Amino acid sequence: MIPLTIGTTVDAPERPAVIDGSRFNRHTFWCGQSGSGKTYALGVVLEQLLLQTELPIAVLDPNADFVRVSRTRDDVTPEERERFAEFDIRVFHSSTHEEPQLHARYVDLSVRSQAAVGRLDPIVDEEEYNALLHLDKSPDHFDKGRFLDTLASSGDPARRRLGMRIDNLEILDWPLWSFGASSVVDALDERPRVTVLDVGGFAHQAEPQAAALCVLEHLWERRMDREPLLIVLDEAHNFCPPVPRNSVEAQLTEQLIQIAAEGRKFGLWLFLSTQRPTKIHPNVLSQCDNLGLMRMNSPRDLDEIGDVFGFVPQHLLEQSPTFRKGEALFAGAFSDEPQLVRIGPRITVEGGSDLSVEPRAVEVV
Repeated sequence: MIPLTIGTTVDAPERPAVIDGSRFNRHTFWCGQSGSGKTYALGVVLEQLLLQTELPIAVLDPNADFVRVSRTRDDVTPEERERFAEFDIRVFHSSTHEEPQLHARYVDLSVRSQAAVGRLDPIVDEEEYNALLHLDKSPDHFDKGRFLDTLASSGDPARRRLGMRIDNLEILDWPLWSFGASSVVDALDERPRVTVLDVGGFAHQAEPQAAALCVLEHLWERRMDREPLLIVLDEAHNFCPPVPRNSVEAQLTEQLIQIAAEGRKFGLWLFLSTQRPTKIHPNVLSQCDNLGLMRMNSPRDLDEIGDVFGFVPQHLLEQSPTFRKGEALFAGAFSDEPQLVRIGPRITVEGGSDLSVEPRAVEVV
């Protein structure tokens, strides 16, 4: 067992609440409605994993909540500050102009994923799809302008239609793409202790999903290397909803279903955080063995959790609507028995805390 102290027990505040860090070699589901303290508590667990294990972590971060994970709070101990200063923590940005920016290579995507980005169906759009299948898209000499010009001047009508589709959708104008330059997957291959992908700043609706797809496809392609990685999907409903809203999201959901079903034996472990269980694809949710549940008022959602996580006593689930902010139920592989926990303080700075409502200034006459 690798003990992670994440707070104190609700029933006995003097007793530390401990979960087993070695059991994050299982998929984990983290759930709590808005205002429950879910993201703050997630940060506490990730900090303890950093301090007590050697497990590399990659965070897909749509709200920039973890972009300051390398910055310790003013009230931490010198020892904690020194430990965090030693960690290899890399943050790739899209919501600010800070460097490094988050980039991925379009040509690294599989043909199916390139087709999804271009809204191509292999049957309905069979000629354009086939043209895409046989294009030379070597990353070493890929040039956007030359690529489109070559398609536009082709004697093959299918290639011309493909080029027009890519140009009309402005796919190659997305800031995400680095073309032949470096990609975030190059950094991931080095397995830093933490890699944060700030995916929330892209203008195009499909860009965050495309960034995640680049990363997850690459990790799956390299799965036989068996290099462990905890993949944290904050606001996971953006990546694997029950009903995908577009072709990129459908391809991404399919990849996550595959990782959820088969990734454990290759060292690819998911940590899914969201507000409601019904917002996650059931084929991903059903593979989770660890549960962290914060305040949840909806009886339907609690019934869903009870069905999926049958090892959780019903009387504990029923207490969820009464949880105060920062209180949680932990159950599953990482907890010897279900326990009610009051989450402890953070060590690092939370990136996405709530904005306050400022009072209106009143002019005194």
